[in-house]
Amino acid sequence: MQTAFFIDGYNVFYGLLAGTSYKWLDLPSLLHAIAHENDPLSQVAEIHYFTSPVQPALATRGIQSKQAQDTYIRALKVRGVQVHWGRHRLDHRLAPRFVSSEVPASRQDQVAIWNLEEKETDVRIGIAMYQMAARQCWGKPRSEHIEQIVLVSGDTDMTPALEAIREDFPHLRIGIIVPHRKGIGRNPPGSLKKHADWMRRYISPEELEVHQFPDRVHTRKKPADKPDYW
Repeated sequence: MQTAFFIDGYNVFYGLLAGTSYKWLDLPSLLHAIAHENDPLSQVAEIHYFTSPVQPALATRGIQSKQAQDTYIRALKVRGVQVHWGRHRLDHRLAPRFVSSEVPASRQDQVAIWNLEEKETDVRIGIAMYQMAARQCWGKPRSEHIEQIVLVSGDTDMTPALEAIREDFPHLRIGIIVPHRKGIGRNPPGSLKKHADWMRRYISPEELEVHQFPDRVHTRKKPADKPDYW
């Protein structure tokens, strides 16, 4: 079963990898293992990775964070991953002041903040999945058809896209891999599951440890070396 994966890179990083020593994740290897576990006939046909450039001025490690992201992207590309870029928007706004967890937020007590927001990623993923589904109906030999789409995200904003694909292309199998670590108590996104044939609710630390890139990934140009602080 030919399978195409659509990955929300920020959802994976902050939901699965942040605060761990597993950031040098070999996504193609991990996804192949999960797909094969779900159905031994699954074959990885395409992997699409969606993210936005790190903003050094707002990153924890400044330019190092941007360099680490760039290095990881090079490692993904050499493994055949197709990378799609969104953007960030930084703007000034007012937000309720945090006093304590016992004090509710109030519009009567607001402070000025800089708000950094990732833009376009959800829309890009939704459009890409729908276009992929549509292309299976026109212009491709049946032997090259994608038979399964797998979304790697726990973002319920993706629900309308899955609903549209399920309605218009009922023959296409849909899977969900929620990028949550095992042992962290989070409820699975029910609105995503509603439109999926199967859902993987978490990824274990053992899986993350097994599916790591080698410290040096060779590319056609400069090797991609695992960042020291990863």
